[in-house]
Parts: sequence; C-alpha cells; structure tokens
Amino acid sequence: MLKDKTAVITGGVRGIGKAIARVFCENGANVVLCYRSNDAEAEKTADELKEMGTEVRVLKGDVADPETAKKIAELIKTDFDKKVDILVNNAGITNDKLMMRMSDEDFTKVINANLNGAFYMMKELSALMVKKRSGSIINMASVSGLKGNPAQVNYSASKAGIVGMTLSAAKELGRRGIRVNAIAPGFIETDMTAVLTDEQKDNAAKNITLGRLGQPEDIANAALFLASGMSSYVTGQVISVDGGLIM
Repeated sequence: MLKDKTAVITGGVRGIGKAIARVFCENGANVVLCYRSNDAEAEKTADELKEMGTEVRVLKGDVADPETAKKIAELIKTDFDKKVDILVNNAGITNDKLMMRMSDEDFTKVINANLNGAFYMMKELSALMVKKRSGSIINMASVSGLKGNPAQVNYSASKAGIVGMTLSAAKELGRRGIRVNAIAPGFIETDMTAVLTDEQKDNAAKNITLGRLGQPEDIANAALFLASGMSSYVTGQVISVDGGLIM
C-alpha cells in the first residue's frame, strides 16, 4: 500500500508515533523518525522496524527548534534523493495546569512544541513535495482542540491551532497535489495514560460511546488510510478517532 514511499514521523519512537511507523513499514514505506530525548528507545524502535525490510532513519532533535525541520529536509535530500511522500506531525507535549496557575512559559512551551513545530515541518517538507506535485501531510490534533478541556488551555489552544493550520494548508497545497488532513485522537492508552489507575480508566471509558479506551493502533490505521491512495480524494478533513467521545 505504501511500497517505496518515504514517510517522516515526528515523535516516532514510542506510543502513537511508533504504532504509525510500524504500520507504515508493514505496508512497505521507508521511514524517518524524529525524536527529542530517548536515545535507547529510538535505537530499539529502529532495530525493530528494520526487521521489516524497509529503510529506517532516526534523527534526534526538538521540533520546537526550526533547525530540526531543516536537518530532516537535508536528510531527505541526501538519503532519499529529495523524495518525501508523507509527513506525520505527531510530536507533542502536555503541561496541564489551571489557567490561573499557568505561567507564560507553561503556555508558550506547549504552543512551541505542538503548533510551531508542526508548522516548521510542514514548511520545509511541503517544499520538497511541491517539486513532485504529490504528498500527504497528517497533523495530529486532539479532541481537546475540538471541545476544550479544563486545565488544558495551552494544549487545547495548540491543537485547535493545528486544526486551523491544517485547513489553511490544505487550501494552499491542494492544487499542487498535496493533501493535508488531521487526526483528532480521543482517550488513547499510551505511556501518558499509564500513570492512571484502572478505576480512572474505567471511569473514562464510561464517557466513550464504544465503552473502551483507544489503542495506538487505532490511530495508526487512520494514518495509514490518510497516507495511502485510498484517501486520494480526501483533504482538509479532521477525523476524530475517539470511540464516539465527542459526537
């Protein structure tokens, strides 16, 4: 389905990003994984993915720094003959606090990582996609960016910004053959939710129509659809993968 395609995935060495990388490699894609700090996890993920027979590269860098996007673009130029087909902006952070207790830095740090980082990546890699007039960009939004959440003014703002940026970029790039869509995950079981008790998870599931928390693979399968030719007439969409949490 993605044979000989090249995908860049930020935040790609664990959780949702790793699940997306895995399903992409299973379907024949070469992948470049950007990560911020966990060297051991990056090496482990790369070794696992290489066993599937596709090309795997890892690059350490903070997406909040525009130089990271430039380094990834250079890697694409040198290692993949300037060819990038898919960008998944998955990297993100949280720093939840009530607004009255949230410092300027608490707010700005989340915006820089979640929103500005996605912009830097789109700017650099869409320039490569434009040259071959094709590509798929997938931005990771959140149900928090669609409905808001208490103690998440910073996170919700960043994810609402992702939605607006996705729609604008889709309109800019559509006539150049590039599709831009977003996925809005709901309550997904990852390292971030592992700290919750079983009781807390059960209570969360009661508010979900399907009665369960999502898995990283649920998001990965949606990303596979948006990355592949199956969605060749889909752009400017925000697909909620939340088990019916906010419908």
